[in-house]
Amino acid sequence: MSFWSLMMADLKSIVTDKAIAITLFGGVLFYSVLYPLPYLNEVPTKQQIVVIDGDHTSLSRQLIRHADASPKLDVVGQLTTIDQAQQWVASGKAHGFMVIPENFRRDLIRQKGVTLAYGGDANYFLIYSAVVEGLMSVGIDAGKYVQFNGLLARGSSAKQVKHDLDPIKLNSVPAFNPSLGYTPYVVPGVLLLVLHQTLLIGAGILGAGQWGRAGYWQQASPLELILARVTVFALIYSFFTCFYVGFCNYWYGVSVQAELAQVLLFLVPFILCTAVAGVAFSCLFTRRDLPTQVLLLISMPILFVSGFIWPLELIPSPLVWLGQIVPAVSTIQGMLQLNQMGASWPSVVHFWWQLWGLALVYFMLAFIGVRYRLKAQ
Repeated sequence: MSFWSLMMADLKSIVTDKAIAITLFGGVLFYSVLYPLPYLNEVPTKQQIVVIDGDHTSLSRQLIRHADASPKLDVVGQLTTIDQAQQWVASGKAHGFMVIPENFRRDLIRQKGVTLAYGGDANYFLIYSAVVEGLMSVGIDAGKYVQFNGLLARGSSAKQVKHDLDPIKLNSVPAFNPSLGYTPYVVPGVLLLVLHQTLLIGAGILGAGQWGRAGYWQQASPLELILARVTVFALIYSFFTCFYVGFCNYWYGVSVQAELAQVLLFLVPFILCTAVAGVAFSCLFTRRDLPTQVLLLISMPILFVSGFIWPLELIPSPLVWLGQIVPAVSTIQGMLQLNQMGASWPSVVHFWWQLWGLALVYFMLAFIGVRYRLKAQ
């Protein structure tokens, strides 16, 4: 059986097998839309809050108006007790609340310390962060307003008062995530993990379904079968990778810093290494359902040891070391530095060589596994 015929037979098996076709073609397209969809608005705004006003003065009413005018907050009601506010948050009518204490205006004018109490639903950290950040900004502005009027009443000039209240001007410019949104932060790494996992699942299902029964794969040597299968999966995933790294990054507004040639050069060993690992992985199973189950179980650990969801310093060192044998880990770390953070090629070249080394190791494992399976048949 010629090498070309072997490739065509593998391609036909992939396309005509519903489980593999859905995993590869359906899964890649499905996740490109499903995962970023909830985060397209990037930053949560206009979070509903309620206010408990215990002061009922002009300053407390001004504070409420400023909270309602904040882009992060939307005042939907004024209540009388904290228990009522907690019920609103528990029922989902509001995401947070602010408590203005009694004698709020009087204590501020007397330059006494005043405490504004905030509360919110911390089940959704992005929403809770928006509520707390908005309320803190409103509270700080209220304190500065009272200080401003007090210093003016003492005879200070407006220019001097502004300088005294804000002696340092902070110009904060996000370097690698200009929108400070969730999509540019997590989507590039997750999409690479989707490519890695779907390729391994597809190759695992294909191999597990063939070992133990007769077919075209018995007419080839282990080396020919591995090379043909890796070539087919590599060609398919070359298009998928271009779709994810090219079109999806552009469509979702992900910051791209690297040159196209460097990105393509870095992704070549990732595709080849993952394809070879998929062939080696398939030799572990003779049931078609097991590869999917195993890879779904280890997807979350792989995501964490990749280092962009959770700091590697907070993960046990043995798990971090073990994660280095997974092609997706070094690929995600290298691609995020290269393409999203603008690192130079020498800074990430060790990840590139690591992928080539893993490809060689998995190729030897695949050869041993395929030869064993073919001899067993």
